[in-house]
Amino acid sequence: MGTPKLEDALARADLVHDRAVLESAIERIGGEIDALLAGTPAVFLTVMQGALAFAGPLATAIRAPLTFDYVHATRYRGATSGGELLWIKQPAISLAGATVLLVDDILDEGHTLKAIRDFCLEQGAARVLLVVLCEKRHGRGAGLKADFVGVEVPDRYVFGFGMDYHEQGRNLAAIYAVDA
Repeated sequence: MGTPKLEDALARADLVHDRAVLESAIERIGGEIDALLAGTPAVFLTVMQGALAFAGPLATAIRAPLTFDYVHATRYRGATSGGELLWIKQPAISLAGATVLLVDDILDEGHTLKAIRDFCLEQGAARVLLVVLCEKRHGRGAGLKADFVGVEVPDRYVFGFGMDYHEQGRNLAAIYAVDA
């Protein structure tokens, strides 16, 4: 059957949030993080690959001192539903005693984010603040609540601005939704 085409998905997709809305949300989150940190250093831990488009602009919106690292753990591997967690890369720097900003693209059911948060705490992080560009509010999942949320998205398959549609479309400057 082959990989579904991004062009076909875009033709039937609904625009959920355009670039201007996302940029405004990122600036707002940066200000909220600065207010909370009040100049305290933090580890800025990006969850690859989805959070990459969000993390860059967010990092420049935060004035507090940041140390950068990333993790790569996935349950999707190109699919539209998650499976068992696969760790690809764990943080290289020490998290002991640190405030960690765990930055991800979306909080959906939260299983991946919960596993990464728990790992950070096991490594001795003093606190882990969950920072997500998008959140689906649907009542399913791991019971996580993000500390900072950019925008809400519908309970549909969303892609763009870091999130993929069968490993395509991460570079789209807006967020779209399709029925899976």
